[in-house]
Amino acid sequence: MAFTHTNSKGNKYILHERKRTTSTGKTTSLYFFAKEEKAGALDSVPSGYMVAETKTGLPVLKKG
Repeated sequence: MAFTHTNSKGNKYILHERKRTTSTGKTTSLYFFAKEEKAGALDSVPSGYMVAETKTGLPVLKKG
């Protein structure tokens, strides 16, 4: 089951991960929240990260 976060406004967001390769050849992970479940949905928050909200209510991941 995908990790969901309900923000302060009552909207549900699902955490996703997308892998990409940089111009130097390294593989990095891009984490983002979306309202609908798509390919790349994660079951939990990655270790070393926590969920926070912006002033507009959009959830983001922060290291911490």
